[in-house]
Amino acid sequence: MASKKSPIIVDKTQMVERLASGNKPKSDWRIGTEHEKIGFCLNKLSPIPYKGGIQVILEKLQRFNWAPVYEEGNVIALTRDGASVSLEPGGQLELSGAPLEHVHQTCGEVHRHLREVKEVADEIGAGFLSLGFRPDTKLEDVPVMPKGRYGIMRSYMPKVGTHGLEMMFRTCTVQTNLDFSSESDMVKKFRVSLALQPIATALFANSPFLEGKLNGYKSYRSRVWLDTDGDRTGMLPFVFEEGFGFEQYVDYALNVPMYFVYRNGDYLDASGKSFKDFLEGKLDILPGEKPTISDFDDHLSTIFPEVRLKTFLEMRGADTGPWGELCALPAFWVGLLYDEAALDAAWDLVKDWTEEERDQLRRDVPRLGLQTPFRDKSIRELALATLAISREGLKTRGYLNAAGESESLFLQELDGFARSGRSLADILIDKYNNEWKGDILKAYEDCVY
Repeated sequence: MASKKSPIIVDKTQMVERLASGNKPKSDWRIGTEHEKIGFCLNKLSPIPYKGGIQVILEKLQRFNWAPVYEEGNVIALTRDGASVSLEPGGQLELSGAPLEHVHQTCGEVHRHLREVKEVADEIGAGFLSLGFRPDTKLEDVPVMPKGRYGIMRSYMPKVGTHGLEMMFRTCTVQTNLDFSSESDMVKKFRVSLALQPIATALFANSPFLEGKLNGYKSYRSRVWLDTDGDRTGMLPFVFEEGFGFEQYVDYALNVPMYFVYRNGDYLDASGKSFKDFLEGKLDILPGEKPTISDFDDHLSTIFPEVRLKTFLEMRGADTGPWGELCALPAFWVGLLYDEAALDAAWDLVKDWTEEERDQLRRDVPRLGLQTPFRDKSIRELALATLAISREGLKTRGYLNAAGESESLFLQELDGFARSGRSLADILIDKYNNEWKGDILKAYEDCVY
């Protein structure tokens, strides 16, 4: 039976109100940063298995006051002070940070987490890579983590796209979760961040390798998302239509096929089934039962557009990277979205872009990165303009560190990328062709946390 703690949905209004419950006064806006890391065994440079590897890391991390979360007797996550450490399908280790007030705190949280992970990983002969895609491991050699929902996804993905399993098992991302004050504020932030997501993809491009060789892309992680599952990915053109709001996003979500229903500790396979049928009590795996708000939250978590709406907005377009990039991503988006003048300037930059142009950017940027052409300029020039807006937004916020520096200090490396037109991917491609002499194993020296 469904949990009594979560109300049964009897009307669409409840789902709309669930999204609207994210409305917060500006004083309560926070920053949540999530990032994934690729684990490997130091001796063989092979993926870390769950048993004797990832499992041990999660157990050892508990010395830092992390509380374990279990599924069928296996530790699959940790929680501490509003943050969590969890497992992605192929053993990627993810930090979901606590909601924090400013980017200085976020960067401190990231630093503490990486220090803790390195300490325990060193003890078992493991390391973690700061790349957006596994550089040499074949798909069939990636271990499967013991989480029920991943088994359902693994079976379903090949039915709806050619790269879904690649997404699950070989990609790594960094994302930022941000708040809104009202429906109109959400709409404006959603539109700006969707339009500019390819700019972030270009700036953070960091996945040029596939199975030991160059793959022809700057962000292969982003390319993978182009053919993962068209029902639940993409640039969401309806967000830019007049009248868009919480209700229209609910309508979109209800048309996305389901993955699962969680009941009594088990994930029931609902892959491909209709949430609308569920609302009518016609879901064949739970006949007569209607969903709860918790089921709706679970369903929202299985939708993967470039920007995702829950009770906050998730920026999902960036490859993971080294420590500096993990601090830079929240700074980039906070500067654009958390200052009213900056948000207005960012909207002025993108408001006349067409649906076709936005979609073409998403398709071209994974391959061309900052060299992607756009109208009579390049993404590099747009990145410079966007960074200038973000920088002013961060300075206006006025959050200073002990040295009197604003959050804009975290944009410095991105400024360098935009000025040179070279992201981390371009730098790695150059290293592979020259300094590394085509030896991909050098990535395990140069790209380690």
